[in-house]
Amino acid sequence: MLAYFVHHFSPFIFEIREGVGLRWYGFAYVAAFLLGYRLYRWLAEHGYTEMPPEQVSDFITWAAVFGVMLGGRLGWALFYWIPEKGWRDVLDHPLTFFKVWEGGMASHGGIIGLVLFTLFWSRAKRLSWTSIGDSLCVVAPIGLFLVRCANFINGELYGKPGDVPWAVIFPLADDGLPRHPSQLYEAGLEGVVLFTSLWILRTRLRVPRGIITGAFFILYAALRIVGEVFREPDPAWAFGRLSAGQTLSLFLFAIGAAFLVWGWRTQQYERALALTPAAKTGKATA
Repeated sequence: MLAYFVHHFSPFIFEIREGVGLRWYGFAYVAAFLLGYRLYRWLAEHGYTEMPPEQVSDFITWAAVFGVMLGGRLGWALFYWIPEKGWRDVLDHPLTFFKVWEGGMASHGGIIGLVLFTLFWSRAKRLSWTSIGDSLCVVAPIGLFLVRCANFINGELYGKPGDVPWAVIFPLADDGLPRHPSQLYEAGLEGVVLFTSLWILRTRLRVPRGIITGAFFILYAALRIVGEVFREPDPAWAFGRLSAGQTLSLFLFAIGAAFLVWGWRTQQYERALALTPAAKTGKATA
């Protein structure tokens, strides 16, 4: 018989006292925002977005608060908390909404929150919505990767039972069965694969505004559906054989297709992509 790894990681980087301290989950979000800021600013400085570099810090800060945090928490409440517990539980325990360490965030809610926030920001700053959104989609997989790794450290959102050599026994499952470390599968798919694909689209290919956003929605939906094949379904609800996460991902295909159509019809390009190679090097052209 195989000797499977037993998950024993602490959710805390360090504890000030029992139950209070710096958690890996919170650190993952902070690290994601900092790395996202640095990469987005690089894209702005090199002409891959219409946003001026000096606006990036404010943009990432408010996107983190209203897009990711508020959108992600609202998504968790609407997609998982209410369907599983009902409105009565919400009314009886309203403060649960603010306990982000209990239940966490919903990535679909965070994505919707970012879409709405970037729309607001583009209107307020008179910038192209698809321009700032495309570059945000490029940096978003960094956060997805780090948060999935934090999910693994927490031992939550574990996978289905499996007898693969790298299976893990998660104490939170409370059954002693070896399971797929689906959190790491999703970190690889939603983080590494998605980031690499979008980075190539952004920096190696000449595509109009909106195409990268469309590609993000479609690729994320496809990769999320694949990853959830190995993940223990959320108990809140399901749609036939599809889990809640897979069902929600289906709607992202339509949104992605709309952005692809918009991009190819408008044919607007970023400054870095509109310049000729000669212009980039400062040489005059005839």
